Amino acid sequence: MKVTQHIENANGKPLFSFEILPPLKGQNIQSIYDGIDPLMEFKPPFIDVTYHREEYEFKELENGLLQKKIVKKRPGTVGICAGIQNKYDVDAIPHILCGGFTKEDTENLLIDLDFLGIDNVVALRGDAVKSEIYFKPDKDGHAYASELVSQISNLNNGIYLDADLQNTNQTNFCIGVAGYPEKHMEAPSVDSDIHFLKQKIKNGAEYIITQMFFDNQRFFDYVAKCRAAGITVPIIPGLKPIATKKQLNLIPHRFKVDLPDDLIMAVVKAKDNEAVKQIGIEWCIAQSKELVKAGIPVLHYYSMGKAENIKAIAKEVF
Repeated sequence: MKVTQHIENANGKPLFSFEILPPLKGQNIQSIYDGIDPLMEFKPPFIDVTYHREEYEFKELENGLLQKKIVKKRPGTVGICAGIQNKYDVDAIPHILCGGFTKEDTENLLIDLDFLGIDNVVALRGDAVKSEIYFKPDKDGHAYASELVSQISNLNNGIYLDADLQNTNQTNFCIGVAGYPEKHMEAPSVDSDIHFLKQKIKNGAEYIITQMFFDNQRFFDYVAKCRAAGITVPIIPGLKPIATKKQLNLIPHRFKVDLPDDLIMAVVKAKDNEAVKQIGIEWCIAQSKELVKAGIPVLHYYSMGKAENIKAIAKEVF
């Protein structure tokens, strides 16, 4: 079922969803199930599965020269989605990236997803590889998420890359895209970011999931700006409980989001990471309850494969 249908069928009741990471290469899918099982009591209608693009490593050869090697550290998004849908009978939503894919790769991936009966995808540009400052598309790949959305929409209309194909199947993907309440790190302003978000909606995206935020007013202001710009699709807030002192610096650096001073000082004063985890849970519970009170249709949690703190939050909210 499509995400938009899940929201419609809920009749105003807030839904619980979460996002997981594929396991590192060499681990099996049981590690994924271990992170999902404790959260199933809250009846998530869908679970997102991230995709991690390739990385580059340089291996020194016997002659002293360096050989560039492509490494995929977290493969298996498509297989994990199939496993989740089979085991739990919920919708699994794979993330699809521009980076690391040609348009042909993307089309073949979408065909496989359609064969598996996967109804939803999240279309993302993705990050630059670690060895590059700025994102560079693959040769014959997409440079922007809006282009990726267009390709998925084309497939929904039976338009494939090979124009000579006849009697083509129309896929039926519900397309989600990312939104940034504190703007994308490369955007010059929130308004310009929303301008390009609107293009993704125009190209066929049907819902938005936001980057994490720790101040609900940032989200409410962002939604108001989106609505004023004519964006009417559901906007789903992304939430993450802070869990360690290190994240005070890591989260702003990695995700370019601000943390409220009250949260910062509480974490600074915490005696250890166990105390920080509890602070993060309580802060996220308060965020969640305020969002539910505001009538937000779905709360989406970035679990990162760790269910304990998300379960503690969900018990108080759902």
